[in-house]
This record gives sequence, structure tokens and C-alpha cells, in this order.
Amino acid sequence: MNAEELRSIQGPLKERYRQVPEAALITLRARGRLGEGIVCKVETGKAPVVAGLHPATGGDGLSACSGDMLLEALVACAGVTLNAVATALDIKLRDATLEAEGDLDFQGTLGLSRETPVGFKNIQLNITLDTDATEEQLNTLLRLTERYCVVYQTLAHSPALSVTRQLAAA
Repeated sequence: MNAEELRSIQGPLKERYRQVPEAALITLRARGRLGEGIVCKVETGKAPVVAGLHPATGGDGLSACSGDMLLEALVACAGVTLNAVATALDIKLRDATLEAEGDLDFQGTLGLSRETPVGFKNIQLNITLDTDATEEQLNTLLRLTERYCVVYQTLAHSPALSVTRQLAAA
């Protein structure tokens, strides 16, 4: 896809969202159900993913780890955003590799230390580019990728988060 094709696809959407701003507010959903053992089967829209405990918390390593899935979501979103921004700016990328890594202290997850936070202490997104783009183009590309990557922005600026519960009908 080139910049003109991207604009022709996104142009009508942008115009509609300018005219009807509430049309731009879309609710995304994820759904899962408990499986045998300590797993949750997550519906992904493509194929179900069985998520389980990380080996550092007693998992067997056969199921996806939700921490890994979070990093994978960051890589996926940043990669798509990077590609779209490069296309829109007409920056030719011969190749790009994205890697995300994050540090977790499982003492918090396992309840061994109330002082140890549960969750990632830090996350690093590394992008390796094969391109002839100028330094200025690369700075713009990375700045706009950060700005428009939904997962990056969600992690950087935590949204309001809540948990509700319901009882299944008997």
C-alpha cells in the first residue's frame, strides 16, 4: 500500500468522524472462559488462545502468558502504527523489527512481598529499522508512532479501570 491508497481508505473515515464525532467512539471487547487447570481460553477473533501461568509462577510453559501477550500487543500495535505512519509520510522501510521486553518481579505476583508491585516495573520497545530515511524523518516517524500507537499510549497513560461481577443465572 502506498500513501495515496492509505489516504483514500482513511479519508472518508476521517471526514465521517469530523462530521459525526461520536461515530469515532468504538468499544472493543475481549472475552475468555476458564478451562481445565489454571487457564483461561481467550477468544481472539482468529483462533482461541489458552492463557495460563508463567513458569515463574508454577505454569508448565505450554500456555500463553498474559504478560507476554501484553508485550505482543504492544509490538503488534507499534508495528502496524509504524508501518502506517511510514506509508503516510512516504518513508520507505526495507525492513523493521520490533521487540518489547519488560521486567517483572514475581514476588509481588505470588504474594511474597506486599512492597513488591504486581506488574511490569518497566517496558522497553526496541525498533530496528532498515531505511535510507534522514534523521529528521526517523525522529518524526518514531514520534508519530508513539503518539498514535493505541497500546503504547494506553500503557503510558493508564485509563480508568474497573472490575465488575455478575452471578450466572441459576
